[in-house]
Amino acid sequence: MRRIARAAAAVSLALGVLTTVGATAANAATAGSFHGCQDGYVCIYPQDAGWNNDQPSHVYYDYGSYNLSGMYGVHRILNNQTGGATMSTCTGYNGTGCEGNLPGGGWSIDKDMTPINSITLQP
Repeated sequence: MRRIARAAAAVSLALGVLTTVGATAANAATAGSFHGCQDGYVCIYPQDAGWNNDQPSHVYYDYGSYNLSGMYGVHRILNNQTGGATMSTCTGYNGTGCEGNLPGGGWSIDKDMTPINSITLQP
C-alpha cells in the first residue's frame, strides 16, 4: 500500500513540475509585449477594432519613414519603442507633412488615418 502511495505522489509531483515549466515558458514568450506589440515596435491595429484582441495589423521596427496605403478611418496606434524613440503620422508620402510626436514606452492614440499617407519612427 505504501508503494502505491509513493508512486502516486511521485506522479503527482512530476505532473506539477511539468505544468509549472509549461506556464513559465508561456510567460517568457509574451514578455516584452504590450497588447501584442513587441518592445521596440510601433503597431497599428485594424480600423475601428481597438486592441483587436492584441493582434496588430501592421508592425514597424526600423527608424525611418513608411508609406501607407488602404488605411482609412480610425485606427489605434501603439508606440512601444524604447529609449525615448517617437513616431509621427504624416499627410504626405515619404515622411513629409508630419504632425506631432507620439512618445514611446507604450503610449497609444486613436487616429483617423484617412488623411495619413506615411508614418515616421525616429530616435
